[in-house]
Amino acid sequence: MNKYFITGIGTDVGKTVASAIVTEALEADYWKPVQAGELQRTDTHSVMDLLSNSNSKAHDHSYALKTPMSPHAAAEIDKIEIDIDKIIEPKTENHLVIEGAGGLLVPLNSQDTIIDLIKKEYKIILVSRHYLGSINHTLLSINELRRRGLTISGIIFNGNEHPTTEHIIKEIGKVEVIGRINEENVLNKTVIKRYANLFKSRLETI
Repeated sequence: MNKYFITGIGTDVGKTVASAIVTEALEADYWKPVQAGELQRTDTHSVMDLLSNSNSKAHDHSYALKTPMSPHAAAEIDKIEIDIDKIIEPKTENHLVIEGAGGLLVPLNSQDTIIDLIKKEYKIILVSRHYLGSINHTLLSINELRRRGLTISGIIFNGNEHPTTEHIIKEIGKVEVIGRINEENVLNKTVIKRYANLFKSRLETI
């Protein structure tokens, strides 16, 4: 079974929606190791509520922090320090989708960042949202992953089609495009299932 790490070029770029789509497409399990803030309505709740299949299972966070801030700062408020050795991948016989927090260099503590959670065997999917500056942020993320010796399996664009942006990222970044999530008025199980069906064949080949 494969393990997929969903990361983004920053905060609020659509990682959770992309995670729901990938989880649904593969009927995978889902795990968010570090959740900061909104503990009554976590990203895990959001993902599971958007799934139609009955095979996917959610796994508990390693750290659930009370404040919606960078994990290192939220942990300090909670008077703890995040220890990445205590972030232990859950055991499952199913595919596993792992969602990061923020971007790759979001700090977990004084020395570790989100990218330090990514193992070489993970299939990495980068989520890029269209905004002014997103090309730079996307290419920086791609370069940092490769500098660490990590392989990017594909990219998901979030936002209505922007051909020049998508083309130049693909050309310079030398990355495969899994698909694009358009701006949707409503996000529900039906919409997630539609994208899951669109992305499934690409996900099964990465």
